[in-house]
Amino acid sequence: MQAPTQKHQTLIVLDFGSQVTQLIARRIRELGVYAEIIPHYTPLDEVRARNPLAVILSGGPASIGVEGAPKLNPEVLELGVPVLGICYGLYAIVDALGGTISAAREREFGAATLHVDAARGPMHAFTQGSQEPVWMSHGDQVDSLPAGFETVAHTQSCRHAAIVNEARQFWGVQFHPEVTHTRRGSEVIGAFLDAAGFTRDWSMASFVDEAVAAIRKQVGDTGTVICGLSGGVDSSVAALLVEKAIGKRLHCIFVDNGLLRLHEREQVNRMFATRLQNPLITADAGERFLAQLAGVTDPEVKRKRIGAEFIAVFEETANKLGGADFLVQGTLYPDVIESVSPTGGPSATIKTHHNVGGLPERMRMGVVEPLRELFKDEVRKVGLALGLPEQMVYRHPFPGPGLAVRILGEVTKSRCDVLREADAIILEEITKAGLYRDLWQVFGVFLPVRTVGVMGDGRTYEHALAIRAVTSTDAMTADWARLPHEVLAKMSNRIINEVRGINRVCYDISSKPPATIEWE
Repeated sequence: MQAPTQKHQTLIVLDFGSQVTQLIARRIRELGVYAEIIPHYTPLDEVRARNPLAVILSGGPASIGVEGAPKLNPEVLELGVPVLGICYGLYAIVDALGGTISAAREREFGAATLHVDAARGPMHAFTQGSQEPVWMSHGDQVDSLPAGFETVAHTQSCRHAAIVNEARQFWGVQFHPEVTHTRRGSEVIGAFLDAAGFTRDWSMASFVDEAVAAIRKQVGDTGTVICGLSGGVDSSVAALLVEKAIGKRLHCIFVDNGLLRLHEREQVNRMFATRLQNPLITADAGERFLAQLAGVTDPEVKRKRIGAEFIAVFEETANKLGGADFLVQGTLYPDVIESVSPTGGPSATIKTHHNVGGLPERMRMGVVEPLRELFKDEVRKVGLALGLPEQMVYRHPFPGPGLAVRILGEVTKSRCDVLREADAIILEEITKAGLYRDLWQVFGVFLPVRTVGVMGDGRTYEHALAIRAVTSTDAMTADWARLPHEVLAKMSNRIINEVRGINRVCYDISSKPPATIEWE
């Protein structure tokens, strides 16, 4: 996140490459503190210039004893502010101060039970002798602590699961308090914020004011801005933030790429008919997107071709408006962290997102991404602060590439039509059952697999469809939803009977990780 235009007490998160680094900042912001993520190798002068009240060291995928593994600049520990190390961050502190670390005899990945040895430091909010559920993800272990440290919690296979140096206010935890699976993780982080003296002066309301100011500064007082508006909460909130900043200089474009859900184009046009200062521009581009996807089966190629075609459509539309100086995108942090390392750190790329990576050099537009460092639930809070109705704010996420990443194998119009009908049934039954707001997402996935079935007295040989329903708070982690069997049965029965081309329905019971929410 860019530095705020107003002054807030700041916590710096040094990124060592964890896929969930931003969750740390998110938890901190939820607790009313402004957090900024920067690479672990940021020069000390730049760290000091941000005047942090505290520093958190993130986890990371490396083993600290391996050649080339990222190291902590020991001078960070001389800033005179409290420091909390999480997982790899704990190793970074121990390593910098002369402790020893080795490969663990028993690795810990997933749920573990934490035994609280002392109610100090990271365990300040806990009761000595209590047992707490936490989430572990590590293959190394601390063998010996640096001078001045003591252990305040352990697990069955991790002797130093939480450590503290009270004199210097250095804390370390082997588990991940930032993930929802650590039930009382926010209390660990909150205790650290309190120990550092934060007054908790950050809120989504302040984000709106500062985002508007930042947009005005970036865009300037003249020029035309266009926004790719899909009707989802991300692009809708981004559009309203920019419109709040620059008014009628914003022109919103809805691209019908032929990969939308049933009746989506009509719904979006109704939704924004009177909400924007300028009329919503609709680009009818279904045939050209499908042409780009003809014969393509690789999901990365799909995403990149769709992203390129979106840019082409925006460019052509901008030319009709007489040119545009900026393009607004509703990019969120989960898009960024799965596509590239947002802070130059060593995090791994999971998949390319269509709206991440900038514009082709031939385009002279700048990119405005006011939500780039936020999670979905934070964006929803911003939407409510901007006056959007709950029905719009709480719409389930829909991927930018649309149905293309929910059709395994080649994307064709006929397959899109089949999936559209099935998906509409899924959403209708989930809504009827009163489960829509309980789920993060629910959708169908077209499988390029034919199965034998029997309808009436005849044999069928048609495609299978998977139903995917997950619960989550931020899309960084997710669990499969335990839908009532009667609801699953109703969806399966209706899809097989009403959608020609499907004779078998399956239910996806994979969590994230190791799976992703979308299948491609």
